[in-house]
Amino acid sequence: MLNFTVGPVMSSEEVLKIGGEQTPYFRNDEFSQVMLENEKLMKEFVYASEDSRVIFVTGSGTAAMETTVMNVFTSKDKVLVVNGGGFGQRFVDLCELHDIPHDEIKLDFGQDITSEILDEYNNQGYTGFLVNICETSSCVHYDLDLISDFCRKNNIFLVVDAISSFLADPLNMTEKGIDVIITGSQKALACPPGISVIVLGEKALERVNANECKCMYFDLKDMLKNGERGQTPFTPAVSILLQINQRLKEIENQGGVEAEIKRITALANDFRDRIKDLPFEIHCKNMGNAVTGVYCVNSQASEIVDALKKEYGIWVNPSGGEVGEKMFRVGHIGNLTIEDNDKLIEAFQGLEKRGILK
Repeated sequence: MLNFTVGPVMSSEEVLKIGGEQTPYFRNDEFSQVMLENEKLMKEFVYASEDSRVIFVTGSGTAAMETTVMNVFTSKDKVLVVNGGGFGQRFVDLCELHDIPHDEIKLDFGQDITSEILDEYNNQGYTGFLVNICETSSCVHYDLDLISDFCRKNNIFLVVDAISSFLADPLNMTEKGIDVIITGSQKALACPPGISVIVLGEKALERVNANECKCMYFDLKDMLKNGERGQTPFTPAVSILLQINQRLKEIENQGGVEAEIKRITALANDFRDRIKDLPFEIHCKNMGNAVTGVYCVNSQASEIVDALKKEYGIWVNPSGGEVGEKMFRVGHIGNLTIEDNDKLIEAFQGLEKRGILK
């Protein structure tokens, strides 16, 4: 199988090997040291302050989204949510579920955020801002500089879901004034799904300590207390955390976060350049490096997705909703190479010759 989806993604042989081993006991110093190293490297990779903390939640990215909403916001807040797709809608749903007062910046599918849009919300008393910086359903990567400037000017607490963007696009927590960053194990970290990661800045820690979370499993105060000794309140996904440790050290040894972003950028640009000669259209101009939205000019997207899987052993992401029959998505994260791009392009050319792609 050759996996071009945007999660789960291709893992390195070293990461896969750990997944095939017996899961070790974890309430000991050996595992604690692994967890403390994971925290140290994650802080380095997002350029967090020394006083920031990292939480590893056993659960998918949505678990980290909900944990964040429950612990850093209350009914006294007024939150602004960017909603331009399925994952922006998820933040809206979480705010509604947990009675967090909120308004939506409702964007059309594929629409970017602009200064004109944000200007409408200046000086309106907002205390929080929630954004999926790469809206994976549409492939749009929102302008983080614009959002950062807006939040600073209005003294707004900024939460960035970087689940698809982490390691694929530049992300500097300190420079951009980000208070919380969320990501997950199955994206550019290139490990199995099951762990989501929350990086909490100093203002976030103040909010967590001041708020009362009405939940046992998702209580960040409990997680932070246990994390001081490199442990978790409840049994974590031990093997995945060991795989994350391997992956973080791989990135560090291969030049660090900037080298990884450069590698993924090269893969994305190579793919986008080479499909210009095929009957496709690039979905939008404001994409990040993690994923490309590909529109079929005269073909059905579902037929292309199925043919790639059944005939070539290549997986790409289908799309849902109103664009489901015209658009599919190709990921550029994980253990992929330019040679893998070659195989995907050759598969497209084969489908074109046979009239499936037209």
